[in-house]
Amino acid sequence: MSAWLVSIAGTPQGAALATALALLAAFLHAVFGAIQKGRFDPLLNRGAVDASYALMAAPFAFFVVPWPEPHMWPLFAAIIAVHVVYKLIAVAAYRRGAYTVVYPVMRGTGPLFTVIGAFLLFGERFTLTQWMGVLTLLSGIYGLALYNLRTITIDRDTLVPALWLAVLTGLFVAAYTTFDAYGIRATADPFTFLAWFFFFDGLVIPVIASIAYVRLPDPPALGALARRGVVGGLVAVVSFGSIMLATRLDQVGQAAVLRETSTVFAALIGWLMLGERVGPRRLALMGLIAAGAVIVEMGG
Repeated sequence: MSAWLVSIAGTPQGAALATALALLAAFLHAVFGAIQKGRFDPLLNRGAVDASYALMAAPFAFFVVPWPEPHMWPLFAAIIAVHVVYKLIAVAAYRRGAYTVVYPVMRGTGPLFTVIGAFLLFGERFTLTQWMGVLTLLSGIYGLALYNLRTITIDRDTLVPALWLAVLTGLFVAAYTTFDAYGIRATADPFTFLAWFFFFDGLVIPVIASIAYVRLPDPPALGALARRGVVGGLVAVVSFGSIMLATRLDQVGQAAVLRETSTVFAALIGWLMLGERVGPRRLALMGLIAAGAVIVEMGG
């Protein structure tokens, strides 16, 4: 499969598969965000998830895929450092703000800077039509965040710092998306990158989460936390793996923009699973997000 994926990169077939993978990643990333925000403390959730996918990736990394080339080790170190900082900032934002306010701001900040990063690193250029799509998508995402900010009644006292943390998280979303795209293109076998990435990426946060867990006066049951971690780990592997493969097959910026339709899925999850209301204004803003993604895709 690796040889086939590499062979279709940059072709119309590769572009079509990249689009499907980016949309799959969008849906699953919204699910993942809800898992990280829900029930337990976000740091404990994240630690359980990361430990789960590190254990899932280990046998593939050590025994299935080819080992990374020597030049990949420093790349992995830099990429994992960016991901660790991203996760810690995201945890801080989720602790302070409502999911449907924080999540759109995180995701809305990412695509604009990812498009700029893809231009600087890979020489990718968006057409005027695609830039119109980006602006349409961003107007929907930030409009949704502002509407939620005005109407939400929970976590009001910590919402402003949560929003600043969400903006900072978005900058790190752009950074890791660009660096991940560089990394998966720098190795001959994309599945080598994926297996070792998930193994390394799952080693740091569980240690931090374990320290926090033992200090809690009334820690949650490990069984329930582990079950959430396994489910979240599976979702994370498919979600992040899909978007990384999409950036190997087609434009990094285009895949990043399509992934941000996750905000639509996040609003629906907030309504269906977290009891947060969805009215006509929010539906209209979600329509703008979807329309922006379609314009980017059609304008490419």
